[in-house]
Amino acid sequence: MTGAADDRLGRRHQDQPGAKPSSEPSSEQRIGWPVWRLAGVIVFGAFASGMDASLANIGLKSISSDLGSTLATTQWVTSGYLLALAVSLPLSGWLGRRYGPGRVWLASLVAFTVASGLCAAAPTVAGLIALRFLQGLAGGLLIPAGQTVLGRAVGSARLGRVMATLGIVVAVAPALGPVIGGLILHGGSWRWLFAINLPIGAVGLALGLRYLPRGERGRAPHLDWPGLLLISTGLPALVYALTAWGDRGSLAHPVVVGALAVGVGALAAFVARCLRHREPLLDLRLYRRNQVYRAATVTTGLTGMILFGSGLVFPLYLQVGQGQSVLATGLRLLGLGAATALVMPAAGRLTDRHGGGVVSAIGCATLVAVSVAFALLPLDAGEVVIQIVLALFGAATAFAAVPAGIAAYKTVTPEQLPDATTTVNIVQRVGGALGGALLAVVIARNLPDDPEGAFRHAFWLIALTGLLGLLSALWLHHALRGAEQSGRTGCAPRPGGGSAPVEPGAGVLEDA
Repeated sequence: MTGAADDRLGRRHQDQPGAKPSSEPSSEQRIGWPVWRLAGVIVFGAFASGMDASLANIGLKSISSDLGSTLATTQWVTSGYLLALAVSLPLSGWLGRRYGPGRVWLASLVAFTVASGLCAAAPTVAGLIALRFLQGLAGGLLIPAGQTVLGRAVGSARLGRVMATLGIVVAVAPALGPVIGGLILHGGSWRWLFAINLPIGAVGLALGLRYLPRGERGRAPHLDWPGLLLISTGLPALVYALTAWGDRGSLAHPVVVGALAVGVGALAAFVARCLRHREPLLDLRLYRRNQVYRAATVTTGLTGMILFGSGLVFPLYLQVGQGQSVLATGLRLLGLGAATALVMPAAGRLTDRHGGGVVSAIGCATLVAVSVAFALLPLDAGEVVIQIVLALFGAATAFAAVPAGIAAYKTVTPEQLPDATTTVNIVQRVGGALGGALLAVVIARNLPDDPEGAFRHAFWLIALTGLLGLLSALWLHHALRGAEQSGRTGCAPRPGGGSAPVEPGAGVLEDA
């Protein structure tokens, strides 16, 4: 049955006399098979994009050797991909309104898959870097476009459970990257690091063409080219400044200062333009009139710092601190990803029942406790102890990071959802870049003289960030309670009833 057929069934059900609307705000409302199937289709794009963020890291040395390049140049295979992700995100909202989020997802998956095949055949490192940039442009659209499709399909009352399914893949895919990459390099060429996306993309495209709702072609405003130029300059410059800060170990380095000035200046001009322009590239006025959205986005940024920052710390902790091999490190990190995946559905269900603020607060409080435990552990701690603490960290990350994003999406209308998913993803990625840069600086400065102290300081910094996340999550909880009491649209239902109305039309699959 196609997405269009599912949509017609949903609409017929709504049209029947006395039929219960599919978007009725009940946290216990059953989610039908068509929605779960749709989530499964979107998972393919999320998995490919997320895995590629870490998969190539493990092959940089092999690529350098094979293509006759220096490691400093080859690292742009990874950095260029991350910068491209930041560049393409702002276009996601406009493209979704103009062509329909389903069409954007399909086109992005095609482009991502083709670029992956070309990366596998790249003859020079310069060509590989350019193709990785194109791959990143496509990959940056996959997750926000997929989130928009799901958000419109399921409705706000059940959004937590479905988004948590997508969140499993988003969280686990980067953790699987080093493991899969290590296995590939153990028995084959680095080119298979990119060729592996060909079958994944082909399966995802076949399923998407059959089941993905395309969305309506909208009356999107004219593309704000000056705004696009500002944010396309500001975001990469800011991400590059943070990355360069980590590489050079000094915020006063001329390259860092210059990139930071360009990034902050361009983004400040972009924000000012969006607040004044009648048809902005992104509707940042959501922050002005929606306290829940403000609090949820701040919480997402702080938990993004922990999510992506810890992704840098843990491999170094195991490889440098404990002397593990690349493959052994990847296998040991499976426990972290597995714990996140196992807990994610529970985080989604609890978010639907109790709201994102309280769930995220519990996760952030646990992150603080586990980070302090890591800071106090000696580097030669036993394998069992390390695996237990890693699993607790992964579970806490699921509770901290996922509910905040869901809360942001729940409180906006379907028309605002493309802008909301885009903005939240931008804040999370910039937060992740900031977290990674700060932790890299802390470790780099202390590692030569005091390896144990280097990681101790890093985990204390993660604990501090978790504490800030806890305060932000409590702010989100307060904002959600206020919104429910005032009857704001899209708020999560409270246990026992009394939930706010849900946006019209949510929960019905769109026309294909």
